Amino acid sequence: MQPVFFIILVGLMGGMAIGVQSPMSSIISQRLGMIESSFIIHASGAIAALIPLLVFGNKLGEWRSVPWYVLGAGAFGLVVISSMGYMIPRIGVSGALITLLAGQLLVGSFLDHFGLLGVAQRTVDLQRIIGLGVVMLGVWLTVK
Repeated sequence: MQPVFFIILVGLMGGMAIGVQSPMSSIISQRLGMIESSFIIHASGAIAALIPLLVFGNKLGEWRSVPWYVLGAGAFGLVVISSMGYMIPRIGVSGALITLLAGQLLVGSFLDHFGLLGVAQRTVDLQRIIGLGVVMLGVWLTVK
């Protein structure tokens, strides 16, 4: 098991990347459109991923070993990029990020509770419900 510090560091880095990517994608969305923004972002991400794949090797040839329904995961990126492009000019980066995070926590809690998509089952209890309520209050206070 990885040390908690490293796990938190990786999570913070991912969150910071979203924090920087979001306003950048919003600029593209405002000037070109949401679909165009998603295409540009996914294309640049594919190019950025190609470099380490070529350098360090890859398992892309084994793509048939994953369930068919997970192959569409990138389509959810279209929803993320489009929603951020829509929200940022209206409620700002902080409001958009906290709203996006709240949505992630809601669906994550649902997936955890039922153990869906291969995640370990963790029942939603009163403590988690209170935590989600606090997050939703934070969304409302940030966006209002």
